[in-house]
This record gives sequence, structure tokens and C-alpha cells, in this order.
Amino acid sequence: VQVVESGGGLVQAGGSLRLSCAASGSTFSTMGWYRQAPGKQRELVATITTGGGRINYAESVKGRFTISRDNANNTMYLQMNSLKPEDTAVYYCNARVVMWTTYNYWGQGTQVTVSS
Repeated sequence: VQVVESGGGLVQAGGSLRLSCAASGSTFSTMGWYRQAPGKQRELVATITTGGGRINYAESVKGRFTISRDNANNTMYLQMNSLKPEDTAVYYCNARVVMWTTYNYWGQGTQVTVSS
């Protein structure tokens, strides 16, 4: 299984970025984005079920971020609008495989930096 994020970068406050996560090697159930700022624990940003029927957002990003996925291409996206300096973090993609147990796969992370 491979999980690879892309799309991070430096943006001014109020700007937008779109992150992508390409997952391969299995069939994935729920996928999600998490982030970790310096000195803080990794936190959930958003998750999406296989068919997109259930989406969950952290309160801090509701109304600004949109998660989506393209199952045909095993790709997930995070559209981030109205970015704030507090959104600065390394963003990680999580892809879940459910068999007789649940396996969580993580990407290497992509840096998002929002300047004020």
C-alpha cells in the first residue's frame, strides 16, 4: 500500500490551496486528512467514507475546507479556502483498509504554511 500527498505550499492568509492524496495497493474504506502543527498533537481535519455519504469536519475548518474523493482513481482531495495562519501544519493523508481488522496507512505528509 502506498499513500502519497501533494499540493502543500506557502500561501498568504485568506488564500487557497488544494491537497491531493493518491492511494494505491488496496481498496480503501474511510479516508481522511489530519494535521500536526509544531509542538502539537496530530489532529483530525476531515474524513470521508467510501461513497462520500458521510463526511466529518473539525469545527475549526467547517465552512472553509471541503473534502472529496474520486474512487475510480483512488484519490482524495482537500480544498482549503480562507486559510488562516493557525492552519499552518504538516497535513497527512490517512487511508483505512478494513479486513478482519482495520489497517491505517499514512502518507509522508505535506507542509502547509499560511503567512499573516
